[in-house]
Amino acid sequence: MTAQPVAEDPTAEIAASEPGSHVGAFFDLDGTLVDGFTAAAHASDRFKRRQAGIGEILGVFEAAMRYRLRRMRFEHLLTRAAGYLRGERLADLDDVCERIFVDSLATRVFPVMREIVAAHQERGHTVVLTTSAVTIHANPVARYLEIDHVLCNHFALDGDGRLTGQIERPVVWGRNKASAAVGFCDVNQVDLQRSYFYADGDEDAALMAMVGNPRPVNPRPKLATLAAEHDWPVLRVVGTGGRRRPSLRRLVGYD
Repeated sequence: MTAQPVAEDPTAEIAASEPGSHVGAFFDLDGTLVDGFTAAAHASDRFKRRQAGIGEILGVFEAAMRYRLRRMRFEHLLTRAAGYLRGERLADLDDVCERIFVDSLATRVFPVMREIVAAHQERGHTVVLTTSAVTIHANPVARYLEIDHVLCNHFALDGDGRLTGQIERPVVWGRNKASAAVGFCDVNQVDLQRSYFYADGDEDAALMAMVGNPRPVNPRPKLATLAAEHDWPVLRVVGTGGRRRPSLRRLVGYD
């Protein structure tokens, strides 16, 4: 059994779908909406501006390798990265990452995915950015696409709004991401069985299996296998350059 692609024009299906805010459209971030890894753009900017030393870069790389080899849990990887930002003001990081998005990432939003988001919005669906990224990386994309709801990870802060080096629990990833989406649906009267979920990561299988309209996007191997087993339609998208760029997110496996 092989996974079937979605319609040639995926927006046509959405245009003919049931309208209303009770229908949810959940979108992953890295590799789904954006071609690449948003956190990598931030790390690169820090290195270029000499805000991050070689020790930080190597530390993140080592943690990513350990995670990829299943020798580190995702929340430890995220906390490791947050530790390098300890003492920074969240407001300052928000400004920095907005600049990075405008300068480097806006052009890496997949054109087809931008159209799909807009198509759901036109139907009055409740559109939600659902990602394991942190707020500073998720919010600029949400603003750009006019997505009102964001489910993501948050830095722990001290009384002065500075990062403590920790991440608020529970960490939004895998089954916790699915639980966050279910909780959102309960509060906002969204019917998960009528909803859509667009994602590429293997760890997104839990939520993909819960929604009525699963839509794997450029799925990685395990998610592609599940799509084939369950006949989930697969969406293949490319960046503005016509092909996907190699990126750190493939090493990290982070969505």
